[in-house]
Amino acid sequence: MHTFKTFGLLLLLVSGMAAAQPAEQASPTSTAPMAKVSDLMTKALKDYSGKEGKMILVTYPPGSVDPVHRHHAHAFVYVLEGSIVMGLNGDKPVTLGPGQTFYEGPDDMHTVGRNASKTKPAKFLVLLLKDQNKPVLIPEH
Repeated sequence: MHTFKTFGLLLLLVSGMAAAQPAEQASPTSTAPMAKVSDLMTKALKDYSGKEGKMILVTYPPGSVDPVHRHHAHAFVYVLEGSIVMGLNGDKPVTLGPGQTFYEGPDDMHTVGRNASKTKPAKFLVLLLKDQNKPVLIPEH
């Protein structure tokens, strides 16, 4: 119960309720601009030995596409600006706009992550609950 309460409180800080719309899947290309990731905060969770909360801001330039990757974390996404396309495990991706949310679990493969626009940037906040000192993103080859 304590875990659920803590996760719920953290989630309330960074997200709202929203619906997602399907979009077509895209694959990364070597010419696509890279996302900019800003580390906003990292905090050890003393009630959960070896775990930390990490908050990052991701800015997708127009046309940005992520490589296929994993996070090995609970990832809570909240879109601030623009539109992003997210997909997990090869399932049908969703398009999200400002105020909408997305969740990625520790065992999920992030198969689609991109800016929905080729002309406008997109920004989103991510709260990760993860193992301390482990990388945020692990590319899949």
